[in-house]
Amino acid sequence: MDAKAYLRLAIDQARKTMNNCEGGPFGAVVVDTKDGSVFVASNAVLAEHDPTAHAEINAIRKACRKKETHDLSGCILYTTCYPCPMCLSASIWANIKKVYYGCTPKDAEAIGFRDDYIYRYFQQGCKDQEVVELTQSEREMCLALFDEYAQNTRERY
Repeated sequence: MDAKAYLRLAIDQARKTMNNCEGGPFGAVVVDTKDGSVFVASNAVLAEHDPTAHAEINAIRKACRKKETHDLSGCILYTTCYPCPMCLSASIWANIKKVYYGCTPKDAEAIGFRDDYIYRYFQQGCKDQEVVELTQSEREMCLALFDEYAQNTRERY
């Protein structure tokens, strides 16, 4: 299958859940290029009452659970829209190196989603306290926990 076929899978899944009022017009597919496994998901924010239940996150979670790993190296993500900052970050955390997308953040903004707004917020240095107030507190206490972790020989991700 090619990008068009995988994006069609994402669109079909998104349309189904969108029409069931489960979430927005967002679908995603994770494909493992090593073994050919395919994981299809869509946005389920409304159905799950979970603002993190984006299509890309759901597809990544599904792939990771099935593959029993947090590392999706060798996988490709296909999504109906350029990933929002959360989904793009999740892709990076999962070691997904290639993403095919359909619509742009501006396209999402045009129908009422905040993807492009959040990207602009980051570009401006996250200084608007009305959006979210970020206050550092108890760094030394938290650093002790980080030091404990750094001394451990567990796998880093």
